[in-house]
Amino acid sequence: MLRKLGIWGTIAIIAVLQIFPLLWLFNFSFLPSSEFFGSSILKWPDPFHWKNYSDALTHGKVPQFFLNSVLVTAVTIVMTTLISIFMAYAFTRMYWKWRGVVLGIILIGMIIPVQTTLLANFLIFKNIGLLDTYWSLILPGIAFNIPISTFILTGFLVSLPREMEEVAVIDGLNIFGLVMKVVIPLCKPAIAAISVMVFLASWSDYINPLTFISSESLKTLPFSIIQFQGQYSSNYGAQFAVLTLISIPSVAIYLLFSEQITKGIMAGAVKG
Repeated sequence: MLRKLGIWGTIAIIAVLQIFPLLWLFNFSFLPSSEFFGSSILKWPDPFHWKNYSDALTHGKVPQFFLNSVLVTAVTIVMTTLISIFMAYAFTRMYWKWRGVVLGIILIGMIIPVQTTLLANFLIFKNIGLLDTYWSLILPGIAFNIPISTFILTGFLVSLPREMEEVAVIDGLNIFGLVMKVVIPLCKPAIAAISVMVFLASWSDYINPLTFISSESLKTLPFSIIQFQGQYSSNYGAQFAVLTLISIPSVAIYLLFSEQITKGIMAGAVKG
């Protein structure tokens, strides 16, 4: 009995520690900037400062930047998923020389920090005319997410039986049709997991937009926070309101696909 109470108590403490940043963010998004400094961790807004949200939507240009983030994130997810699924299929179902070496080289990408690539990417994008375009955000996003996505999908494909693929080949499907009509439906849990991971990485990306984007029409959601940052003072209430609005899609998607995320990552971790 005491052991169960200890386990549940530990789980409850961890849950509170995980949820507290969101509660703190939501709470302070209703406070004026003058009430941000003090000894209280949480404060009851009296009254609720709704102006923070109206400032975020107007001066922060959240709707405009939101659409740009949706476009960049959606293209990054689709292209990362398609490239990774074909690469994983080549590594697990096809036998060719150096496939283990090539897979190892690709997986090294998981330990490369994005900061080390900024200068090189900036010069490349400038020389080929991609600087200050959506592609300057999409291409790095795909490159940095392919290693972990390929790792998860490779582990998931290894765990799947090959009988259905063999029947599909006998029925006349080529490699492209086999992947699109048989492999992708079978890999739904892994695809859901990597889609959420890519979404979180692309949606919250701050350093790439700040480095590669200068046009107002192409800016993404992180620029909404900068709108309220001054040299001598900042509108902290509006910044917290922007952060709250940005976090809502991430939390909703994670809650919707949490089961698929667990299945996909566990399959990749065990078999990969």
